[in-house]
Amino acid sequence: MTATEQRLDLQTEAARASSSMPPLLLAAERVAATVAQGVHGRRRVGQGETFWQFRRYESGDSASAIDWRQSAKSRHLFVRETEWEAAQSCWLWRDASPSMHYRSDKNLPTKAERADILLLATTFLLMRAGERFSLLGSGLRTATGRAAYDRVADTLVRERPSSDSLPAFQPLPRHAQTVLFGDFLSSAEDIRERLSMFAAHGIKGLFVQILDPAEHELPFRGRIRFEGFEDEGETVLGRVQSARDDYKSKFASHCADLREISRRTGWTFLQHRTDHSAEAALLTLYSGLAPRQWGR
Repeated sequence: MTATEQRLDLQTEAARASSSMPPLLLAAERVAATVAQGVHGRRRVGQGETFWQFRRYESGDSASAIDWRQSAKSRHLFVRETEWEAAQSCWLWRDASPSMHYRSDKNLPTKAERADILLLATTFLLMRAGERFSLLGSGLRTATGRAAYDRVADTLVRERPSSDSLPAFQPLPRHAQTVLFGDFLSSAEDIRERLSMFAAHGIKGLFVQILDPAEHELPFRGRIRFEGFEDEGETVLGRVQSARDDYKSKFASHCADLREISRRTGWTFLQHRTDHSAEAALLTLYSGLAPRQWGR
């Protein structure tokens, strides 16, 4: 291939990747903006120079902390509080394996589309809160601000499909926060082993299981042929409804295993269906990132 042909291929790939970014970014930022109205954010009081809020003076407060201009406006004394400036790093990852492209109805998003929305919306909220963030396994250093957010979005769109349904372990700063998005339908033992590696290095976080409603309910009837997304072959059931109870029992057992893994590793397990609101999932997720829940 000539240099000209390589350049044209690169330009074509870049155009194809960038064409999907505006809708994705707009959707993620819309979801984040909705959630931002319902949370106070991750700002916390501490040593810093950026103003956060006024509060009433309490016994034990230093006289030097009193804001006399604000206090002069009422009969009470007010203390001026600043934000805590030690931003904490957060590493995000989402499953890019073929199984994430499943959806049971054309009116539903794929699991991959919902994972992208939730990851970018989480990153957008972290950006607004002044936190440092990056994509796990991307090679990008944690950073703050809009440029860092745009780099994450660009990397996400350009990322090639992966056969690995679980994140590869990499050393992170102790007490780093981690958020993982995937369907987590791998064996419970594999998931336990992978998360335990992070937990053993003092890294905790959340793992969010994103599922299509059909994976919950197995709503099909009659003769159905199931084809795997990842070379698992195919299975034909003559009366799929006859297998529904057994399927639901095994599925519930797997979810119970995931909850037990979260308990043992100190991680938080969340479950989200693609027929439910992305905003509700993000609010629960972002609340789970609150420092008070992580012993800070």
